Parts: sequence; structure tokens; C-alpha cells
Amino acid sequence: MPLRLLTEASGGTEVAARTRRRHDSDQIARRDTGCVMEPIQVLLVDDEPTVLRGLRMRLGLEADIWVVGEATDGATAVDLASLLSPDVVLMDVNLPVADGITATRELAARVPQAAVVILSLHDDQRTIDRALAAGAVAFVAKQQMDGDLVGAIRMAAQRTKGGAWGNTTDQPERMKKEQE
Repeated sequence: MPLRLLTEASGGTEVAARTRRRHDSDQIARRDTGCVMEPIQVLLVDDEPTVLRGLRMRLGLEADIWVVGEATDGATAVDLASLLSPDVVLMDVNLPVADGITATRELAARVPQAAVVILSLHDDQRTIDRALAAGAVAFVAKQQMDGDLVGAIRMAAQRTKGGAWGNTTDQPERMKKEQE
């Protein structure tokens, strides 16, 4: 996938984004289910370069997940999501310019087809409630992300793409109940 710099998305700031047009040949078959589907396109949003690099490397191991772009603040994330139309936006809460909760609320209004998964060190009930109220479909604590992250991305993608990932219509309510 070619890497190109997008400047229009962030008001002059260069933002790295992997771009790829969708084609019928971009479908993949999952090894575990045999289902054929389009890859999940993910936009990563975190202000820590090492976290972005780690997420990119981890998600790169999944054949059905493509990282299509990265942003380091909430405002750029919203602009970049408007340009790239990802299936899932993986968003940190603590971000410069616009925090992850504000950016999630803006994404719900401007790019409603993109499902937001919040990834944060702050996994207190108040933060989770604020994220869900802003429109996030899932919340993953960074300290527990090893097993939960890929599942949350696939669950969120089901919301936008349909398919074999399972029913997500009650996910925010399930998340609240599991946290109690």
C-alpha cells in the first residue's frame, strides 16, 4: 500500500495516510470461518508515536485489518476520517487540539459510517460513559488491549459493514453491564 502525505486534511499539517481504492479483488477469506469479506479499514488516533507504531505493527499481523491512516490529534482525526472513510477509528481519549471524546462526537455527526473504538489508559466508569454517550461503539483499556483490541475492531466493523462478526446493536449496553 503506498504511503502518501495528506495536507488538506489538517489545515497544512502533513499527515501520513495509507490509501487504497476498494476493488472486488480486495476481498479476503478468513481462515477461521471461511467467510469472504472486504478488509476492515482502520484509522489510528494517538498522540504517542510509539503507541501508533505498536498498534500499526500489531494490526499488521491481521490479514483482515488494514491501517489506512494515522492522526495525532482529535481535529486531524475528524478531517482525515472525512477524507478516508475508514470502517473503524481507533481513538485515544487524551489528545491535543480536540480530545478523543470531542472528536468521537464530531465523527458521529460528520462521518457516521465510521465506528469509533476508544482505546485509553483511563478506564474509569465516568470515561467509559462519556465515550459511549459521544457515540463510541466499544471501549478498550490500554492495559487490557492485548486480547480485546482485535475483537473490538472486528465487532465495530460489523456495525458498518455487516458480516460474520456478530451482533453489535446492544454492545454499549453490554459494555456498561460488564463494567458494573
